[in-house]
Amino acid sequence: MKLNEIQNRLGENIKQIRKAKKLTQFQLAEKANVSEDTIKSLEQGRTWCSDNTLSQITEALEIDVVKLFMPVGDSFKKNKENSAQLKTAIAADVRNYVNEILREFE
Repeated sequence: MKLNEIQNRLGENIKQIRKAKKLTQFQLAEKANVSEDTIKSLEQGRTWCSDNTLSQITEALEIDVVKLFMPVGDSFKKNKENSAQLKTAIAADVRNYVNEILREFE
């Protein structure tokens, strides 16, 4: 998967989840303590954000960060094999990231 595809998926998921929670871009930005332009840029897939911003957005949406990278819409439910592979890949990346952080404390 290419970076622009990941950015698009992230943006679409933020938008869908935000709308499902009946939040405007401005309201989400306020809850996440980021600019409205940041939310707009992310939703349009024009930009990437820092880990901190991603964390703030997931906290504001009250979701786990993994949900922001899952396939958009019903495609996740329709293709269980791909979704299992995606979950495994995300879990491995998270595990590696956590291990990297823990090594810094050794």
